[in-house]
Amino acid sequence: MEFFDVMPMIQDFGLEDLGLRTIMPEAQAGIAFADARPPIVIHRPDQPEATHASIARYSSADADLFAELKHRAGALEGLVAGNLYNIPSAATGGPDLQAEMLDAVFGDLDIGHHYIQKSPKQVIDELFDTPELRALLYRVTVEWGFPVDQTGTGVAFLSFIMWTVGNWKLALGGTHSLAKAMTQACYREGVDLLESCSVEKILLEDGRAVGVRDRRGAEYRASKVVASNADLRQTLLDMVGEDHLSTLWVKRAKAFRYGPSHVLATPMFCLYEPPAYASARWDPDIDRCFYTMVGFDGPEDTIRYIRDAYGGTVPKPAAGTWVNSLWDRSQAPKGRHAATGWYFMPPASALSPADWAEVRATYNERFLEVWRQHAPNMTSENVLAHKLYTPDQMERKNLMREGDFSNGEFSPDQMDANRPFPEASNYRTEVDGLYLCGPSAHPGGGMHAACGYNAYKAIAEDLGLPSPVVATRGY
Repeated sequence: MEFFDVMPMIQDFGLEDLGLRTIMPEAQAGIAFADARPPIVIHRPDQPEATHASIARYSSADADLFAELKHRAGALEGLVAGNLYNIPSAATGGPDLQAEMLDAVFGDLDIGHHYIQKSPKQVIDELFDTPELRALLYRVTVEWGFPVDQTGTGVAFLSFIMWTVGNWKLALGGTHSLAKAMTQACYREGVDLLESCSVEKILLEDGRAVGVRDRRGAEYRASKVVASNADLRQTLLDMVGEDHLSTLWVKRAKAFRYGPSHVLATPMFCLYEPPAYASARWDPDIDRCFYTMVGFDGPEDTIRYIRDAYGGTVPKPAAGTWVNSLWDRSQAPKGRHAATGWYFMPPASALSPADWAEVRATYNERFLEVWRQHAPNMTSENVLAHKLYTPDQMERKNLMREGDFSNGEFSPDQMDANRPFPEASNYRTEVDGLYLCGPSAHPGGGMHAACGYNAYKAIAEDLGLPSPVVATRGY
């Protein structure tokens, strides 16, 4: 939950008054090693000295530069939030503006406008010498933003990723507590919610969206607008139908790409004890780290793992892990712990149903063998039960095409004013009264609620309603 401090929805709807509670662990992101060498632990922004000390075990120069970049990225919070919570345009997010920002914010560090053309990996490799830090930053980049080899997104690492890392919060009671608070806000405002009620068709009359029909045949009429947070292809090609779209829009919708950059499998482990890492002899904070990388002993391991997954191959077991019960005792019984994590995986269509069944049957056990090399107490006796949720299941049950949790590849031609494609980047469609408000629109998937916020700005403009801009917030 890295966006909670800038997410307008929390303030606008008073979600904290409706039960939303969060905690921000001190040790935020870490990497442990099988040979028990010192971990690297990035702490939250109000503890820069601890982060500096951790990196300085390997390189004082890298520690100094990381601290400076983190400080400057923190000062860009308003710019990051403004990009998230506004309708994008070529004028506000184009390369000329990015170049000006780089020169102004980082120019004295010899980081200039030419970094726009670099990939995050190229930026990381050029700036930092420590292999252990590179391994951590590669994974953080892909897990919270951008494909590490994607050229043309170097500025994203310096601004968005460096701002994001270490800003993570945990929703107490589980992520569903956010959804519960949102639900309560809806009821308070007089909204009707229909659950387990999949929409089959968007109803059109004289070229205008006038309602929806669900899979049971029930119809719901709309007096003014229909807004869809479903996937782009599902909305346009399936619910509207090609016969009601122009040739251009059909072409654009079919060309929209999913994965491979945000395709995940999610494991769950029920434990007696939390992991106790061998690297903790240098720094015990690794045992109470919010997000811990396991199975990556160097940058080569991390980049091979990522490239294997992107290329359609199930990578060797490794993961980013969380043990949320360390901070939220409601997530496990007394004396027990709950751990989860993310495995990067190939897109759902890359493997057969039988192959995915084999992954579910074996991958957790294989990862536990790796985990035990890093944390010796992670034996089979410490694991009460475990389960794995794979991309094919995410596609079927969560309607995430290819298992892509961002609902569309993050690449320059599908970001900002190009998301999902230029003609639809303002959340409006060519069908009168139909709007896109889901993660196929700018800024994509993530726990930020920006897609719906920006879609409402477009709706408010079209209907003559007040726009949800708060002057003190600036976006």
